Order: sequence, then C-alpha cells, then structure tokens
Amino acid sequence: MAMNAQYQTGSYTRTAEKLSAQSMIEIKFSASDLGEAVAVYPQISLNLCEISSGRANYSGRLVATLVYIGEDGKLCRVQKGAEFSHYVDNENLAPSQRADCKLSCAKCQIKRDGSSFVVAVIADAQITVYDGAQRNYLSSLEGAICRTESGKLYSPVCFSGEGEVDDDFDCVAEDVLVPSAQALVLDCNVKAGVVEISGEIYLSLLALRDNSPVNLDRIIPFRCEVPCDEALLSQRAFCRAEVKSVNVNCKVNEDRGKCGVDFNAVLGFSGHFFEEEEISFVSDAFSKDNEVLLTPVTETAFVDTDVKVYSERISGLSATKAKLDYTCAFLAAALPSADFVRTVDGIEGNVTATLIYEQGGEIRSTEVNTPFSVRLSGLGADCREISVAVCGLSLRQRAEGECECEAVLKISAADGEKRSLTYVTEAVAGAEKTAVDCAVSVYIPAAGDGLWETAKRLSESPDNIQATNPDLKFPLTGKERILIYRAKTN
Repeated sequence: MAMNAQYQTGSYTRTAEKLSAQSMIEIKFSASDLGEAVAVYPQISLNLCEISSGRANYSGRLVATLVYIGEDGKLCRVQKGAEFSHYVDNENLAPSQRADCKLSCAKCQIKRDGSSFVVAVIADAQITVYDGAQRNYLSSLEGAICRTESGKLYSPVCFSGEGEVDDDFDCVAEDVLVPSAQALVLDCNVKAGVVEISGEIYLSLLALRDNSPVNLDRIIPFRCEVPCDEALLSQRAFCRAEVKSVNVNCKVNEDRGKCGVDFNAVLGFSGHFFEEEEISFVSDAFSKDNEVLLTPVTETAFVDTDVKVYSERISGLSATKAKLDYTCAFLAAALPSADFVRTVDGIEGNVTATLIYEQGGEIRSTEVNTPFSVRLSGLGADCREISVAVCGLSLRQRAEGECECEAVLKISAADGEKRSLTYVTEAVAGAEKTAVDCAVSVYIPAAGDGLWETAKRLSESPDNIQATNPDLKFPLTGKERILIYRAKTN
C-alpha cells in the first residue's frame, strides 16, 4: 500500500553559532606631574556587533580613569578614552544573520613606560549568532499506523535598547575621583509593545574627604522600557544590562561640609524571549506491508522562567601583592569587583579591590584578592547567566601582615528550563515486509513496553492489540503472553 506523507512548514529563528574572542586595548597617559599610579578603573562598552560574510565584527569604547599621586603629594585623576574594533572569523557566518555580543573587561594592567603610564585591557567578547530557518514536520502519513502527539516549538525574539538612570544624593566628601558602577537586572517581563526591565545599580565612589581617600557605596534602583514590536503576550524574558557611561557632577557645600552628587548613567540592554507554537505532529509510524524510514529532528530551547536574586555576605583572609604591617594605615578599599565560575551548587571565585593605604607619610596602593564560595539554593542546572556585584566592602588588619575582608555579594541569576521536542521531518517507505501466514502468534514482551511499542513490534494497530487482549495493563511487566489472531484470507 502506497504511503502519502503530509507536512507542515514554518519559519523560525535559531541559534546558529556561539563565538568568543579577546583583544588587547592600550591607552597611554602622559603628563608632566604623573607620580605613582594608585588605581585604575576601566569601563568598557559595546558600540556595534554585526555579521558579514564569514566574519563577526564588533566595536566598542574603553574609558580608563587613572588615579595617581601628583607633584604636591595629593591624589589626582585623569581620564582617557579609546575606540576599538575586532572580528571573529567563521565560515558559517552570513550577512543575513543577527548577533548578540556580551563585552567585558577580562583583565586590566598598568605598565610604566618612561614618564608615562600604559593601561592595557583585555576585552572579552562572547557572541551569539541567530539566523532564520525553515522547519518541516510530519502531520499525517496515509497508509501507515501513526502515533500523533502535541508539543511546543520555540523561536527566540531578540531585543536591545538603552535607558538613562538619574539620581541625586549627598555624600560627606569634597570630591569624587572615580565612580565605578555595575548594573544587575533583577526582573524582566514582556508587555504589549515593550520589554520592562528593573534592577539596581551598585555604585562605588572613590572620593576625597579632608584630602584623604575614602570609599562610598550607594544602591540606585532603576526601571526602564525597551520598545519591541514583536512583544505581544505577557511573559518572562532574559536581559543583560551593561553600564555604557557614568557621569557624576559634584557641588561642594562648605557650610554643610557635604558634597551634592548628581548621578547619570546610560545603560545598554540586550536580551530575548521566546515565541511558542503549539503543534500536532506524527512522532512515530509503522506499516504492516513496508518498513517506514523516519528522519527525526530534535529542537532544544532554554526557556527563561525566573530571575533569582541572592544577597550573600562573605568574609575571610585576603591575599595582597604588597607586604602589609602595622605601619600601614588603611584608608580606602576601592573599585571592588568579582571574578567567578559556576560550581555544581553555586559559584566560587575572588573578590578583587584596590587597597589605598598610608605608610611612612606616603600614600600607596595594592591589589587585594579574597576567595569565596557561595551556594545558590534553588538554582536550576539550566541557569543561563549569573551576574555578581560587590558592595559594602571593607578591609582591616586582623594581625600584622594579615588583611581581612568583609563584603556583600549581590547575585542575579537568570534561571530557565531546557525544553526539547523531537519530531519527524521526513518519512519514506522502505523494503517490503515478509508476510506472516500463521493464524495465531504468541508474543513475549519486554518489561516496560507500552501499548505503542507492543503494537509496533507486532505490526498491528494499538486498537487491535487492546481488542484481542483486553486484560493487558501497560506498561507491561514482561511476564505476559500476547495472542495475535489473523483471519484466513484466500
């Protein structure tokens, strides 16, 4: 008996490639009064990422703020920016594709070059490439016995945009040398025509109070909307936030002994959500007369379900590059950040900060690293991305030569579920089966066989199996005996 296959066809978006690359960016500071470098803060942001034939091109901007000791022995700052561009080659890339790029500072180093300083930064790029594709799935197969199921297929919808965050507050200081900030997305939802994003900016200010460095922290909440024409139904979304620029204007009120701070930040957002399609499809088929050759395809999507937020206090001994003793007076723990990797039940890594201290009447600095390990309860194995910000960091000498750290880690984890669906994309008739001419067959099943598996092995419809063996209960134990009766044909 001939078989006639019917297919359903549709378009969707898929993840085509995941790429990674690193590039070196250098900024040179030259000034007549440059003394010893005390601290440096690199702020890196993405300008553009686009796909050409066989290549992913990305560009960005690096702004480095250098704090140094001037000729008068006081702390000074200088800021400089540089544009950069880089690329990743891949033979599967085409101009019709779209890219999402996560750009970050992997490493920063200050090098002395004669009377100048060179700030060298390694920019790390993680690029996800999307493209359009066609999917075909088998909806019916005449001339065969079919198992039909229903399921959901997913297609990612990407969005991006920018938002501004403003704040004003007072701080007990005369000037701000370096503002450093990190933004965490704490919630992200799709509404009609927009994506609503809310979170917090963790601001750390290296400031001057009575001509002495201090570190001041502030948490600034934000709520922004990114237009998205494809946004229709309310649902969860994944979103990443980067700080593209930070501006801090200070106005000193000498009568009150305070500094009024006007804060402005431009945040860049990129993320995605999923369109879902409910389908009815043939998942398996067989024929009494021919072998049926099926070509299956499995689609997998990591669907975002929640944003889990954690606040963890850490403490412990720190490693320092400089030798510290009781002649050192700690002044400020500035520019905190966290490097970490995922573990089975959480994260582990190091909190890094710049310790500014006074020794022998001179201001000095050293890098401080504090290891940590945090368990994140309730976090699924399919968590897409984890972001960590450090706030409330403090350093002290517990004993001579020992530096102890305390800090709070703010953690945002984009949790999700792995959802897979296997469907048949092609069905053709194979070789003819040898006819069974005996009137009765006895079949001994395997333990765990269901009705469909049993019917397929016997080349009989599931209805016929149940009709002729009404006492069978599925799944089978393997101890049953199944009788198949065949009518005599002339």
